[in-house]
Amino acid sequence: MTASRSGPAGADLILGGMPARVILLTGPSGSGKSRLAAEAGLPVLRLDDFYKEAGDPTLPVLAGGHGVDWDSPDAWNAEAAVAAIAGLCAAGRTDTPVYDISRSAVTGHRVLDLAGAPLFVAEGIFAAEITAVCAERGLLADALCLSRGAGRTFRRRLLRDLREGRKAPHVLLLRGWRLLQAEPSIVARAVGRGAHACGKREALVRIAAAARASVAG
Repeated sequence: MTASRSGPAGADLILGGMPARVILLTGPSGSGKSRLAAEAGLPVLRLDDFYKEAGDPTLPVLAGGHGVDWDSPDAWNAEAAVAAIAGLCAAGRTDTPVYDISRSAVTGHRVLDLAGAPLFVAEGIFAAEITAVCAERGLLADALCLSRGAGRTFRRRLLRDLREGRKAPHVLLLRGWRLLQAEPSIVARAVGRGAHACGKREALVRIAAAARASVAG
């Protein structure tokens, strides 16, 4: 997979040795992160590809021990995600896993190439967990939390997950209800870790501003 970006300015920045930077995009599952990232017109790193695989002994379990808690940050390999972001910022390309959520397994790998772009989006429900480390390492351009209303997000998430067959229907319904109730705390946690909560329109405005600044700088 090769990401493209028009115009020579971004290429000049990479070739001149100036590192790229990342916009972290988080938000509740089903809030529209992937669609927004695609609309932004920047290369996209899918952070959900860094989920741990089924059978990993470090996976967290739900209260009562009934299955894996895939909505816990402990179900995700933050260290590998940061390494991929750092690689993109330093070299403009990196090898990333391809994760199949329905199988809870890595099914392949892909090369993400920024093609000279000085800015990219890394999106996923756990993106805010790495805001501090990305900022400390000089990788961060912005951190956003997409928040569009718990009811709307519940409907979007359930329809998407059923359509894609991510898990058994009863699992998706129970998970969706749990996340509906937890959404305010999910957004608050992201904000507490440095992300700016906003709707789609504001997010696109901030991403465009960061893109202009990256070229001008």
